[in-house]
Amino acid sequence: MSNLSFAKIVQDFFLNRLINQKNVSPQTISSYRDTIRLLLHYLYCQNKKAPSCLTIADIDASVILKFLNYLEKERNNSITSRNARLSAIRSLFRYASFIQPESMEIIQKVLAIPMKRSNRLQVLHLTKEEIESIINAPDSSSWSGMRDRTMFMTFYNIGARVSEIIALRISHVSIGKNSYARIQGKGRKERIIPLWKSTAHMIKTWIKYLGSNHDNYLFPNNQGNPLTRQGVKYRLRLAKNIAERNCPSLKNKKVCPHILRHTTAMHLLQSGIDISLIALWLGHESPLTTHIYLQADIVMKESILKKLDPPASKYIRYRANDSLLQFLEKL
Repeated sequence: MSNLSFAKIVQDFFLNRLINQKNVSPQTISSYRDTIRLLLHYLYCQNKKAPSCLTIADIDASVILKFLNYLEKERNNSITSRNARLSAIRSLFRYASFIQPESMEIIQKVLAIPMKRSNRLQVLHLTKEEIESIINAPDSSSWSGMRDRTMFMTFYNIGARVSEIIALRISHVSIGKNSYARIQGKGRKERIIPLWKSTAHMIKTWIKYLGSNHDNYLFPNNQGNPLTRQGVKYRLRLAKNIAERNCPSLKNKKVCPHILRHTTAMHLLQSGIDISLIALWLGHESPLTTHIYLQADIVMKESILKKLDPPASKYIRYRANDSLLQFLEKL
């Protein structure tokens, strides 16, 4: 069996497969890169072998399974994160099967590692009062406060992912009679979302502070660079802490940027918007993804239940008529 350098396989995978052949988004590159870096760091800690010296034979299915267990047990990754890492590894090993077929036995065992099933958690979202409290929490008399207030309003209006918000530039927003934002979503899919007049006014006012360079990021940090995911999360946490004073129900809720996206979807649904249109609004590839909001809307379920009359029946208590059944009943 030829032991082609794993480093060569990884380099070809990123440069040829992902960038040249598939032209995947920078977000995909970053996600796959982080997975491979985590894997290489784990392997070095285990056997002290330099990453550039590894071969496919050093990374068999047993090693990958131990790595996945390490992610869950020691790094406290969720099952969803664990599966995302496995998906990136699978993609790498599928590519390896083409350029090193003599290692197919090892590769097939890695590709056979299954995704782990997990409980589907209830979709969390905010009420209208809660989202309004968060939007109004930042101090608009300060530079960062005005940015945060405008950013949270845009989050809610668009139903954006955090990656979409931090990538927005001034040139992506059109302010006028029919204001809209042009969003670059997952898989390089572009969508255009109309803006409320209030959102457009806030953005227009905010842009005056940023200058006229349309290549500037719409929501930069104080160095002019785009906010990071952690930066957005931190600013949202600060706003939530302030908003709790006027809206106590927020104290019992965990609020993160993706909750704002869920909130937009749920409020659209509760307003009677068709699920297929909500999918277009959010940039979902399939309306099936958007069905989680149908399952989460308890108000809609209660309205359905009210239209259905319960059957007329009498409650009859079950009584075991056998000694063994009576014994089991008492356990």
